[in-house]
Amino acid sequence: MTVTNLQHIGLTVPDIATGVSFYGDAGLDTFERDGMGAVRCVGRDQDQIRLIQGDRKKLHHVCFGATEEGLAEIKLRLEADGCTLMDAPSESPDDGLWVKDPDGIYVNIKVADAAPSRGGPDAVAGQDGWPTNTPGHFDRPGPRAAPVFRDEVEINPRRLGHVLQFTTDVEKKIDFYTRLLGMRVSDRIGPGVAFMHLAGGSDHHVIALAKSDAPGLHHASFEMANVDQLNLNALRMIDKGHSSNWGFGRHVVGSNFFHYLRDPWNGLIEFFSDIDYIPADYDWEVRDWPEERAFSLWGPAVPDDFIENFEAAN
Repeated sequence: MTVTNLQHIGLTVPDIATGVSFYGDAGLDTFERDGMGAVRCVGRDQDQIRLIQGDRKKLHHVCFGATEEGLAEIKLRLEADGCTLMDAPSESPDDGLWVKDPDGIYVNIKVADAAPSRGGPDAVAGQDGWPTNTPGHFDRPGPRAAPVFRDEVEINPRRLGHVLQFTTDVEKKIDFYTRLLGMRVSDRIGPGVAFMHLAGGSDHHVIALAKSDAPGLHHASFEMANVDQLNLNALRMIDKGHSSNWGFGRHVVGSNFFHYLRDPWNGLIEFFSDIDYIPADYDWEVRDWPEERAFSLWGPAVPDDFIENFEAAN
């Protein structure tokens, strides 16, 4: 029995309105509810990020969905391991189980299915009325450098695909997510980085970990329908004054196309498409990738500050 989907993450931020504005610029639905900022993908009835008032930006919680049977089994495992089950925090009072992971970050597991992505999970380039610049398509996009074009087309992220967390102890955090929540390791980059997927089948990574002196969120990653939308959305954010950090490129571990941009507190948002999928019954070989070959198949050089934990500096 395992968690079956990623529901949302919670972030404390010093100014909710600033966060709402940033994620709105990213093509996401945003609104304020019960003193929080809520971020959703257009057409998806599920919070993907919650913005909670705090003195600084930091990762507050990660929320997963599970079946009723899975939730009961996870509860037994947590209790047998000596984990303290907690009341829901008043600032984000969801039902289900609440526990703290080895870094002291809240983890919430509740009975919930993932809301379907707009266009369905198997939508590909060319569907949803999106013109693609491929042979056989006469309705082609206009000049990619024209800001007016980027402002006129509908470009929206489809779902929160994964999050990469900083952790003070990668091995303890892997143990928590695999032994207690039922996830599986997909790949590693030496002792300092690990990627995990859902046992029931999922993207190559739903949770990723990177060693740091303090916990925190490295990035939240949103899936775009295709590579055109990925880059147009990144360029549209740059048009609005947001800073590109790394991209456009193609990862090695996970294989996805990527573009990262800085949020208002020096965290990162990633837009991705075409990530590897690991089926439940597939005999996946876990590899330990050498760092010099792990980050990108092609694209710009990795920025010096890409793995810097700005939450630790606050």
